[in-house]
Amino acid sequence: MDNKEILINDRVKAEAQGLGFLACGIAKAAHVSEDEERNFRQWLASGGNAGMEYMENYTDIRLDPRLLLPGAKSIISLALNYTPKATIPADQPQMAAYALGKDYHDIQRRLMAELLTRLGYDREWLQTEEGKKQFRLCVDTAPILERYWAQQAGIGWRGRNRQLITPHGSMIFLAEILTTLPADHYDQPMPNRCGSCHACIEACPTKALGHDGSMSSFDAGKCLSYITIENRDSDIPEEVAEAMGNTFYGCDRCQQACPWNRHAIPNETPELQPSEELLAMTWDKWQTLTVDQYRRLFKGCAAKRAKYEGIMRNIRSLKANQTDNNK
Repeated sequence: MDNKEILINDRVKAEAQGLGFLACGIAKAAHVSEDEERNFRQWLASGGNAGMEYMENYTDIRLDPRLLLPGAKSIISLALNYTPKATIPADQPQMAAYALGKDYHDIQRRLMAELLTRLGYDREWLQTEEGKKQFRLCVDTAPILERYWAQQAGIGWRGRNRQLITPHGSMIFLAEILTTLPADHYDQPMPNRCGSCHACIEACPTKALGHDGSMSSFDAGKCLSYITIENRDSDIPEEVAEAMGNTFYGCDRCQQACPWNRHAIPNETPELQPSEELLAMTWDKWQTLTVDQYRRLFKGCAAKRAKYEGIMRNIRSLKANQTDNNK
C-alpha cells in the first residue's frame, strides 16, 4: 500500500497538532461496546434526554458509526481547545466559555478539511473511482457518540459530569473524521483518571448529575445548559433562575470545579477569541438589547442557537439575581 491507502497514525497526529488541535487519536470503527449501548438505551428510556427528541433518532447509527459511512474502517478523533484567554468581567452577565468566539462547527470543518489536504487527500481522494465516499467529517451534528470514540482513540476519558476530560482539561470541542482507510496502528482507550473525585457532581447547582456519574443518571432536563439553550419554554422557574446565578447562556460550573482544568492553557485560535463588543456588554446593555444588536453581536457565533427570544428570556430571569454591585 502507498501512503494514500493507509493512515500513518504518527503523521496524522503531527499534522493535526500543526493545525492547532490539542489532541488527536485514531480508533478502529466498530459497533460500540455492550456496556455503552446498554447505558445509552437506559438513558433514553428514563427520559434523560429531556426535550432533545433528536437524540432518539438514528439510534442504530449512533451505536455503529460504520452506518454513517459504508465501509468505514477508522475514526480520527480530534480535540480543539477553547479554554478562554479573555473573559467577560466577573460582575457582568456571563456565558459558557465555548460560546465566546465564533461558531466552532465552521472552525472545525475548515481545520479538518485542511488536515486532509495536508495528508495528501485532495478532492480527487474524497471519493473512490466507484463514487463511494472515503471520508465523512462530523462536528457534533452527526449521530455519533463522540465522547465514546474520543476515549477509544486515547484522547481522554469521560468524567462524572459526562464531559470528555483530557490531561489538559475538558474545555474542548470534539470532531471526528470517518474514513474507509485503515490505520497502520490504532490508539488504545485512555483509562479514567477521576479517581474518587466528585467535585463536578457537588458543583452542579441543579443536581443534574447523578451521584454515580453514570450516563443513565444524567438528567439533561435539569442541566442549565439545556434549560438556557435548548429549552424553548417562555419562562424559567424562579428556583432555576436562582441556580443560574449571573450566567444567561449555558453553564460551566462542573468544568470550573474539575481539578483537571487547572492544567488548561488558554487557546490561541483567533476565531475563538471574544469580540471587544461582547466583552464590553453590561447588565444595562443586555437588558436593552435589540434584535439588530443581537444579530450583529452573535453573527457567526454558536450562541445564536438560543435565538433572540431565548437570550432575552434568560436575561430577564437573571434580573432578580443582581446584587447591588451589578446594578
